[in-house]
Amino acid sequence: MGRSIALGHCICNPQNPCPCDLFKLKNVCLCAGEREEDAPEDVALTTLVENAGCASKISQEDLKRALSGLPRIRDRRVLVSSETCDDAGVYQLTPRTALVQSVDVFTPVVDDPYAFGEIAAANSVSDIYAMGGKPLTALSIVAFPIESLSPRIMNRMLQGGVDKLREAGVALLGGHSIKDREIKLGFAVTGVVDPRKMTVNSKARPGDLLILTKPLGTGTLSFARQIGRAPADGLAAAERSMRALNRTAAGLMSAAGVTTATDITGFGLAGHLSEMASQSGVEIEIYGASIPVFPGVLDLIRGDVVSGAVERNREYAAPFVKRDKSAGEDLETLLYDPQTSGGLLMAVRKSKAPALLAALHKKGVPEAAVIGRVLRKARPRILLRACPPRS
Repeated sequence: MGRSIALGHCICNPQNPCPCDLFKLKNVCLCAGEREEDAPEDVALTTLVENAGCASKISQEDLKRALSGLPRIRDRRVLVSSETCDDAGVYQLTPRTALVQSVDVFTPVVDDPYAFGEIAAANSVSDIYAMGGKPLTALSIVAFPIESLSPRIMNRMLQGGVDKLREAGVALLGGHSIKDREIKLGFAVTGVVDPRKMTVNSKARPGDLLILTKPLGTGTLSFARQIGRAPADGLAAAERSMRALNRTAAGLMSAAGVTTATDITGFGLAGHLSEMASQSGVEIEIYGASIPVFPGVLDLIRGDVVSGAVERNREYAAPFVKRDKSAGEDLETLLYDPQTSGGLLMAVRKSKAPALLAALHKKGVPEAAVIGRVLRKARPRILLRACPPRS
């Protein structure tokens, strides 16, 4: 500490003077490894962040600007890269085996550290499921204000993640941690997939029906929680859904021979649909009344309880969306809601859709629903109707 006082600045954080206010008030020097005895252990995590969950991610528009001009990958073994905006990268090892890899990190979307860890893990492995792969290993990535919060909070976060990964059959090999003012947690996940059977976002065909396996609304509910407006039943339902793995849905999807799928996360349904439409070169029709929604979400949207993340998603995806006069503004706004640990969206042949939907309901995915269809090969577009046409 002597060096810090001589410099007049904290050697751990040069933006702070030395002696700092904490040392003056409580005679505690964080740089010396000292900690406040009353470091909180019981704290609502969502009160510590600006944007909760996947709403903390960089928008599609800004991300594409940031990535523009980077060199293209020339390796023939790379089957799927960031160029197609798919859920994970795929690297071929043999004719029948490829690595599928993804990483996902975000801020707390619930207040309980253990539940947050479960959700972060479920969200991270979902990208592997969306590619038709089997997740095998993971590495944790943690950002945590260790100097102001109890290490027990971080321990509980990681324990939730470990337990959920174990449920998924995934081994956590280690990880990396950094100090940060905001809590963040996520996992880099590696799995395997048969290249001949992997699911991508570029093979949607006219006549395919679109099945969504989880309700929408986690982004709106998370924002409403932060301002004290969220309905208890909606929060409870969303938390159960976010903690649930997409493993069952992924297994049934593969068994049904689905070739096109994505998982719905921070870019919202419209954002992920726009990529499917663009990569497949198709026009898609969505039926608002058929979309499963968490309790209270549409009422919140109608009451203008809408986060900035919704507006960022709208900025990118709105040019793809054409709303029929039968559909209200609330349904379109729902399409832009950023999801955390959302469901899988599958494009399945019409002849196979009834059997797949029945299997999903029977095997514990009760809210899976047909929410639209692929219309035709055309300029990428999403047509939003209130209900399916009578025909």
